[in-house]
Amino acid sequence: MKRMAFCFFMMGFLFLGQIAFSSHDYPIQPVSFEQVTIDDSFWAARIRTNRVITIPYAFTKCEDTGRIDNFRAAGKIKYATSFCSNYPFDDSDVFKIIEGAAYSLSVYPDAQLDEYLDRLIASIAAAQEEDGYLYTARTMKSQTPVIWVDGPRWSNLRSGHELYNLGHMYEAAAAHYLATNKRSLLDVALKSADLICRTFGPGKNPGVPGHQEIEIGLVKLYRITGKEEYLDMAKFFLDQRGREDARELYGEYSQDHKPVIEQDKAVGHAVRAAYMYSAMTDIAALTGDEDYKQAIQRIWSNVVDKKFYITGGIGARHGGEAFGDDYELPNLTAYNETCAAIANVLWNYRMFLLFGEAKYIDVLERTLYNGALSGISLRGDRFFYPNPLAAGAGGVERSPWFGCSCCPTNLSRFIPSIPGYIYARKDDSVYVNLFIGSETSFTMQDQKVSIRQESDYPWDGRVNICLSPEKETLFTLKIRIPGWAKNEPTPSDLYHYQKTNKKKATLSINGKKFAYPMEDGYAVVHRLWKKGDKVELNLPMKVRRTIAHENVAEDAGKVALEYGPLVYCVEWPDYDESVFNLLLSDRTPLSVKRNQNMHHLVSFVNVIEGKADALKYSKNKTRLKKTPLRFRAIPYYAWAHRGPGEMTVWLAREIDAAQPTLPPTIASESAVSYSFQRKNGENMLSPAALNDQLEPSDSNDQSIPRFHWWPHQGTQEWVQYDFAKPETVSSVRVYWFDDSGHGNCRVPESWKILYNDQGQWLPASDPGECGVNKDQFNEVSFDAVKTSGLRLEIQLQEGFSGGILEWQVQ
Repeated sequence: MKRMAFCFFMMGFLFLGQIAFSSHDYPIQPVSFEQVTIDDSFWAARIRTNRVITIPYAFTKCEDTGRIDNFRAAGKIKYATSFCSNYPFDDSDVFKIIEGAAYSLSVYPDAQLDEYLDRLIASIAAAQEEDGYLYTARTMKSQTPVIWVDGPRWSNLRSGHELYNLGHMYEAAAAHYLATNKRSLLDVALKSADLICRTFGPGKNPGVPGHQEIEIGLVKLYRITGKEEYLDMAKFFLDQRGREDARELYGEYSQDHKPVIEQDKAVGHAVRAAYMYSAMTDIAALTGDEDYKQAIQRIWSNVVDKKFYITGGIGARHGGEAFGDDYELPNLTAYNETCAAIANVLWNYRMFLLFGEAKYIDVLERTLYNGALSGISLRGDRFFYPNPLAAGAGGVERSPWFGCSCCPTNLSRFIPSIPGYIYARKDDSVYVNLFIGSETSFTMQDQKVSIRQESDYPWDGRVNICLSPEKETLFTLKIRIPGWAKNEPTPSDLYHYQKTNKKKATLSINGKKFAYPMEDGYAVVHRLWKKGDKVELNLPMKVRRTIAHENVAEDAGKVALEYGPLVYCVEWPDYDESVFNLLLSDRTPLSVKRNQNMHHLVSFVNVIEGKADALKYSKNKTRLKKTPLRFRAIPYYAWAHRGPGEMTVWLAREIDAAQPTLPPTIASESAVSYSFQRKNGENMLSPAALNDQLEPSDSNDQSIPRFHWWPHQGTQEWVQYDFAKPETVSSVRVYWFDDSGHGNCRVPESWKILYNDQGQWLPASDPGECGVNKDQFNEVSFDAVKTSGLRLEIQLQEGFSGGILEWQVQ
């Protein structure tokens, strides 16, 4: 019985951990997710889908793609001469799914899954070397080169992911041990962690991981074992960052440009950053280090004030999967990796547990319902890697898997943990953070207290909270009043609502209105509770129009729509033409209704409806025509379930911000083909970028789609227009893509024009100079020719790739 109680105590911190080995710790404790039963109409289905579909699907993909065979080969269970998958960090995908499976087993016993994990863990144990080293890419001694693995142990900490993999293994081991009481994977983890402590530290190897994660895992092992060395090692890895006297620094990309306690801006790779900020919060809580506390508060403010998407996404740039500059928040080319959204949730929950303010849960909730949830399809077997806020004509679809599949596997462990974010406790206070139909119980002042929450959230703002202590018990109930219900979309001035909603959240206790005091964003109810007491919360839900800070140039003259915690978007199936030519007047009434007649995957959602105008130029561009039409917006998380096509979150409210439909041109009506395009589900790389009639502001314009040949470098490539009908043409204009300073694409070394002559591609006659100038159209005239198509042959610069933003034909 004591063992079971200990497990319940620990499971509440599977993403953080909690045990009192230190005099310092998080002052607030979560109510463990396996102690919370969700029975609502929104999250219960998603958690079931993760258990029934996503976890088995992800394991199957790891089997099919060689990720699990890497362990068998390294452990000499299976013969293989070469590494069986793409990247050395593929080990981490297996660990993340094990973690998610352990979470699932802790709530839903499954003998078949349990037996599969036993076999899989046996393979992992076999792959571990005698001294505890575990890294299949090196241990199996592949006869073909493995990227980043070309030297002895620990020789490429910047890129090799040796320590990153172990962090996820430690997390999986903690979860599996606490869910099953089996030590099989925990023993592997402890053997590995002991090796790390013998290898790294003061007077030893001064290196740090290029990709942070091991710090979080070491903290979890410390919580289970009480071994101080693990906590010290986690802090050592953080303290060593940015210290030029100790080692060569990795730079901003890996948050290794200055000591962590001196950092004040979110920079570099967004996932690495948010994992590091989570670990820093752990260290701040477990050591009481004030410098750490101040640093994470400074960095958090920078993110929420200047680098936070309305959907809760972080990491604006495709190049480096990184944070951009302050207020750099493009929409069409937004990266917003799913893993970054998950990491943002982990970090903000830790911030709440440490500082106790509702603003951290406000950020968590916005990210959870929008930027994270959009990363997985409603069926549970298709995934987004980036989560843009707009999609061009070529559209984008979720993918069944990726070469680098960190996002699907991260989702498999994240979704079953969601019940653990609903409730928390501190002394005689109980926090209600998320409004999800659920039930839980815990001990408060030696009395068992049960709480049941009934809600149709996020579709409805009415929440009933029923409390049933075994005996009358005096304690404080703290109910979060969301920022959106207080006219604050975010806890900063980055976004604001166009109009103030004068209605306020109301509370009733046993049918009587209660004038609640507020504390740190929570409605506070302190009373002697008895069985059957009922608290009714009514959050004022209505369609809200959100405006971005004036420094976010991409969103000038535009508006985003919200309803409760949900951000909305408009998508192509609901419109005959483009979604970008819409003009939504500030005066247009908008209403919400539950829709049951859309595509089956997005039925039974609240849609926003009203009227808008479609803008279209006349044939000679002398007149702008407005055509009234029906307006419909759907929740952002639900987009891309009805096929690929246009989508946007931000809508023009001013004519200058709209993109009126232009008259068709030879180029815009042409079919596009090309020599090579990377297939990775990123809408910014669509070939439709070539002829979408969007004129760039410069060669690295992040606000419009682009086409490129990455990762081909120094090669000869081509793009081709097949005209709708034979045309007489005599010139082309090409705007080259060049992301100098951010990526590896440059203007080409040279290029030439060919035309189609009855199936043969012939050089255009007497062309002018084929320019390779940046930040302008390069126009080339040639002798007029009647043809069915044109082709550009491009020679890329040695060592660089290249691309095109727009190609016009006259």
